[in-house]
Amino acid sequence: MEEEYEVPSPHEHAVEEATEKERDGLTQKIALMTAILATIGALISYQSGNAQNEAMFLKNESILKQAQASDQWALYQAKSTKGHIAEATAALASMPEVRTRFLAEQARQEREKPAVQAGARQLEEQSRKLGEESEAKLRPHERLAMALTFIQIAVALAAITVLTRRRWLLWGSVGAAAAGILAAGSAFLL
Repeated sequence: MEEEYEVPSPHEHAVEEATEKERDGLTQKIALMTAILATIGALISYQSGNAQNEAMFLKNESILKQAQASDQWALYQAKSTKGHIAEATAALASMPEVRTRFLAEQARQEREKPAVQAGARQLEEQSRKLGEESEAKLRPHERLAMALTFIQIAVALAAITVLTRRRWLLWGSVGAAAAGILAAGSAFLL
């Protein structure tokens, strides 16, 4: 059996080479774009995680201050209760020295209450401020997470472009990348 060899014409050879160069050029450009998008995505991810961690730290500090304020309010109530008990005991005491001792205890509790109350209010204010700072730190995280999603979509569309050779998908990839970069930029303008 004889095998036949097909010898391409110079025109066929030139068309095939041009097609290969075009495919390789498109593939290289998309590979470079994907690498750049992956780098941008990594930076966005780092910033997003950092913003989230800072927000969580501040929220934890806020909760700690609120717990300390609750402890101060409990101390304030305890002093009020002790003062009322001392006053009632003084009223029931038949011996003057016992009455004097309990009235002095009641006066001491009443003197200490304003400082405890001021401390509780100060801790509540610190808790409120830390909570607000936490919310402010979390706002960029939300935008950065959205930006990262757009970057990931852009990388996926770029990969599909290489596989299908559909150039119009490349424009979708570029659009998604632009949306991601704009969303990341807007996160820091808030």
